[in-house]
Amino acid sequence: MQDRAFQALEAFSGIYSGWILWNLFLAFIPLVLSFWLFRRKTIQKRSLLWWLVFVVFVAFLPNAPYMLTDIIHLIRGTRAGYAMWLIILIFIPLHLMAILGGFEAYVVSLLNQGSYLKRQGAGQFVFWSEILAHALCAIGIFLGRFIRFNSWDLVTDPADVLTTTMNTLTSRQPLLIILLTFGGLTVLYWLMKQLTLGIYLRIHYARRGLDIPD
Repeated sequence: MQDRAFQALEAFSGIYSGWILWNLFLAFIPLVLSFWLFRRKTIQKRSLLWWLVFVVFVAFLPNAPYMLTDIIHLIRGTRAGYAMWLIILIFIPLHLMAILGGFEAYVVSLLNQGSYLKRQGAGQFVFWSEILAHALCAIGIFLGRFIRFNSWDLVTDPADVLTTTMNTLTSRQPLLIILLTFGGLTVLYWLMKQLTLGIYLRIHYARRGLDIPD
């Protein structure tokens, strides 16, 4: 038993080296900001501070769905020669929880944004704001996974980010990857949105002691 625990610890530190916690931290930044931006009870005037926080929210938002691409670490782990029990009991559950947690942060962030738009009387723009978010995140995921940009590069080296982005959008292969990513994000977001709203409604009605309407 002690040997297995040691193997599990060695495998975790050898393969992951803290990337899961770091990536989840980055993924939850837009989630936290979305509550400050969009979920405050009183609708306040959009001040300069609000817009600055919104820009940070947009810059960090791709980090949440970016967790989907971390499946490559699972592939790396399965090819590292570790025991099957390590892969089944540690690697796979760890990845599933991390990916689900990151993507759920993305879903809730956009739900908060949609709720804000409805409260502002702009509910007709909810769908298009989601589509725009998927498109921007698809670009951000490509830049992060393949070009290795970080969100803060928008501040430290905006010219390089802009130039690389324009080159990417005018190149056939990167554009195809971005379009496929956009399609995947759109479908997965819709599925997770329905699931999240369903769970929310169940909790909401359960608290009020009501039956869920058919």
